[in-house]
Amino acid sequence: MSTKQYYKWSEIKRGPFFSTMRAIIETPFYGNNVFPVETLKEAYKLACDCPGTIVTDLPVYKPEATGLPADARVLVFNDGNVAGRAAANRCILGSNDFYGNPVTTARFAPILREAVYQTRNKNLYHAQAYIGLAEDFMVKAHLCIPEGEENIMYSWLYNFQYLNETYFNMYQNSAVLENEPDIFIFSDPQWSHPDFPMGLAFFDPEHNCACLLGLRYFGEHKKGTLTMSWGIANRNGFVSCHGGQKRYNLKDGSKFVLGVFGLSGSGKSTITHAAHSGKYDITVLHDDAFVISRTDASSVALEPAYFDKTQDYPMDSEDNKYLVTIQNNGVTLDENGDRVLVTEDIRNGNGRAMKSKLWSPNRVDIFPEPANAIIWLMKDPTLPPVMKISDPVLSSTMGATLATKRTSAERLAPGVDPDALVVEPYANPFRTYPLAQDYDGFRALFADRGLDCYIFNTGHFMEKKVPKEVTLESLESIIEGKANFVPFGLSGFSYLPVDGFDPDFSDAAYKKQLTARMKDRVDFISSRSEFDQLPDESLQAMTKAVDEAGKL
Repeated sequence: MSTKQYYKWSEIKRGPFFSTMRAIIETPFYGNNVFPVETLKEAYKLACDCPGTIVTDLPVYKPEATGLPADARVLVFNDGNVAGRAAANRCILGSNDFYGNPVTTARFAPILREAVYQTRNKNLYHAQAYIGLAEDFMVKAHLCIPEGEENIMYSWLYNFQYLNETYFNMYQNSAVLENEPDIFIFSDPQWSHPDFPMGLAFFDPEHNCACLLGLRYFGEHKKGTLTMSWGIANRNGFVSCHGGQKRYNLKDGSKFVLGVFGLSGSGKSTITHAAHSGKYDITVLHDDAFVISRTDASSVALEPAYFDKTQDYPMDSEDNKYLVTIQNNGVTLDENGDRVLVTEDIRNGNGRAMKSKLWSPNRVDIFPEPANAIIWLMKDPTLPPVMKISDPVLSSTMGATLATKRTSAERLAPGVDPDALVVEPYANPFRTYPLAQDYDGFRALFADRGLDCYIFNTGHFMEKKVPKEVTLESLESIIEGKANFVPFGLSGFSYLPVDGFDPDFSDAAYKKQLTARMKDRVDFISSRSEFDQLPDESLQAMTKAVDEAGKL
């Protein structure tokens, strides 16, 4: 099987399996106040009975197909004033925290030991799930969480793959990942500490363990688990992807596998699930988390369900048929007196829902075919709606300097400008290993596997909003081989002409802004050190782009 749960006595020592932090985090799982939750049905019943849960009158669609009881209903649970992730709470052992302070065992071990101790008078649950849905890549994860947090546990088990006979047998036959212990995550959402007003998400990535403290938002548990899984994938021959992937099964028998990378609100899910009005036969892998093999460019989904925004789905939307759990949304009574949802972020920003895998009519867990292309989704106002990058170094560098805007999915620390253009390498703020490793992985996909690279600007181009229709129509022209790209003026860059969105290089203001935005990328690369340092070739490629932009 893939990761390691049981040990010979000779293996129980400081090394690849155990560290101080691993010992602190795993130990409480075996306490006499910890009770196993072995089925998804059991988790559902516990969540229904949890104080504060609203059991709506909305039935779960085909519940038994995803492991739920036949009479399962959509559950709502709200988190007070917390409705998003917070980058400021993430502390990765061996690096610096959000404020530049070293994250060390000496500093955090006492905090975690005390946090564990403070749960001794609580009943705790132990849930297990698989991350990765094919024999090529599967790991096992464990969650320990207090009574009263049943909704988080239920959503966690549903979002990932709960243990059943099919996946148990698959796991037994899965590729063995040497020196990789199971993932253990200890959580106490009610924890508080004066030094961590936004909570604490602590990771020991080398030993596959994490401690999530004071974090009510389910997204922290989802992304915390993926954080550890992506780290394991990176160490074992995969490129870790925070994005969506779909396959176009074309009429001539060929297939086009497309990866789409962007943060929440960038259009990642929209593009991944776009059906193009039935114009194509489409298969979806996932819209948020997958890995690509560096060996053959095949891909594996990491989770079966979808954690989606409810902002764009009014109560009468057909997509709501696939809802399973709801976070941070309102509830009211309809004309029949049934408890139904108040969505569209009326209650608060970043309302969320868990949707079943049935949301995608043609969903699979693995693409054995090699990927064909990657799209970086950006919100850079100087870039036309669609661009193509022909150089592997530049392709990986543009991914490493992916520019976007913050969204309501993020809970920002005081003083952080929510409107600032930010750089988030490969749209993955959950990386626990040196940035150069992601750079090398994506560069190899472009150079050795021949993937094409595109940039889609889904924000504004010089203050003019890029409509969703423009994005999807442009994508169709690429899929059909009809896209005619023209030189952009910078080496390695070309763009797809779109009416009303052509760059005007005679406009001095535009050229100045373009040069400035490319310079932002140079500054970002130059400012990185150690953990986030990129190869010299990356800086050279962007410096060349700045020089050329200044001469347009």
